[in-house]
Amino acid sequence: MRYLDQFYIDGHFVPAIGRAQRTIVNPATLESVGDIAMGSQEDVNAAVAAARRSFPSFSASSRDVRLGILRRMDELFVERREEFARRMTLEMGTPITFSRQAQVEGARAHILNGIEILERFEFEKTRGRTTLLMEPVGACGLITPWNFPILQIITKLVPALAVGCTVVLKPSEYSPLSAMYLAELLHDADIPPGVFNLVNGDGATVGAAIASHPDLDMVSFTGSTRAGVLVATAAASSVKRVHQELGGNSANIVLPDADLETAVKAGVHAAYRNAGQSCTAPGRMLIHRSQYERAVPMAKEAADNFRSGDIFDEDTLLGPVVNETQFKRAKALIDVGLAEGATLITGGLDFPPCIDKGYFIRPTVFANVTREMRIAREEMFAPIVSLIAYDTVEEAVDIANDTPYGLAGYVQGPDRTALEVASQLRVGQVQINQPQWDPSAPFGGYKQSGNGREYGEAGFEAYLETKAVIKA
Repeated sequence: MRYLDQFYIDGHFVPAIGRAQRTIVNPATLESVGDIAMGSQEDVNAAVAAARRSFPSFSASSRDVRLGILRRMDELFVERREEFARRMTLEMGTPITFSRQAQVEGARAHILNGIEILERFEFEKTRGRTTLLMEPVGACGLITPWNFPILQIITKLVPALAVGCTVVLKPSEYSPLSAMYLAELLHDADIPPGVFNLVNGDGATVGAAIASHPDLDMVSFTGSTRAGVLVATAAASSVKRVHQELGGNSANIVLPDADLETAVKAGVHAAYRNAGQSCTAPGRMLIHRSQYERAVPMAKEAADNFRSGDIFDEDTLLGPVVNETQFKRAKALIDVGLAEGATLITGGLDFPPCIDKGYFIRPTVFANVTREMRIAREEMFAPIVSLIAYDTVEEAVDIANDTPYGLAGYVQGPDRTALEVASQLRVGQVQINQPQWDPSAPFGGYKQSGNGREYGEAGFEAYLETKAVIKA
């Protein structure tokens, strides 16, 4: 793999200013898959300077020019999709089938959605005597996570480029292999110098340098709520726009008149997606008390059907968590669940069958969980499901909302009743009966789950300023 010891700045792959490096470890095998250079304040300064120089010309470019860039980007993405999938499987241990179907195809869906929106987006609107001009916000810092490494980059990068912004990207230091490959793709797509820049590094150095940089007009961050607070604090001194998608602790309400077996099985599958490493993972499954005893063995059966194994085997469903920190945290939460009185139905502290190394967490289900327990209050980021009983739908809504987060919610049951429940949930997105994913549905949270929205037209609007021109 090329360029891992370099950054992409002003249209070129350039050596890092410092000598710091980081070894990338495959969490399934614990073997090294490469070493990357780690950036510094000086590297960020160079990238920001390039983004600012290119902004006047790129922001004035035509819609057709920007559409051409996105279409070429899509063309190359299709050609290189298998290498993207392979790299993500290596760097974060996602089973190859999931890398292909969710990571890669999900990212491409956002590219196509961005092209479709840009073809029709109104950058000028008339309201009475006032003309509203939608103009790019400027040079933007993008800080992205490891759990959906390319998809999360694409959801920020495509709308930023589409509206005429320039960017400085810091991908996660845990998943840089796919990000560097994206830099190669954009270089081959002839993106103008300085429009896209990439500096690898950690949050404390490169992330902080981007968030606090006075010459960036916006920072878009996806990650933990704790880190989001640090980003917002660092950005405050320059009053730049801060857009954040943060943590979650999603509840999945199974209504009394839902098809119980279908709802429980689908709920477990949704919670274990990407080894539970999704900010929208429905780790709290709320079940009516009259159905609770029936639901427990259904959840166990669904969990036990998740197969861990060789991550390049197309039949493997569950990969490891991404690193030792996540592994230890997941184990600690299982320990806490047991100590607080939850009943372990399946899973627990042992490796999955046929696994003897790596950061694999056995698919876990807890029963007899109450809303006060830590496993019901914290974001899991591991394949752990907590079954919580409720007596009335009103109580279920109250339990679901009893969290500092508000990113996503799930409701299973007849559409009309489910819609009524959805309207009462304090979250940014509600999925009813596990629908097919929609890349144009606005995505973001209430409360400590962040501010602003990504995806679809809302994602475009995040990178635009509104100028009112009032005529006499």
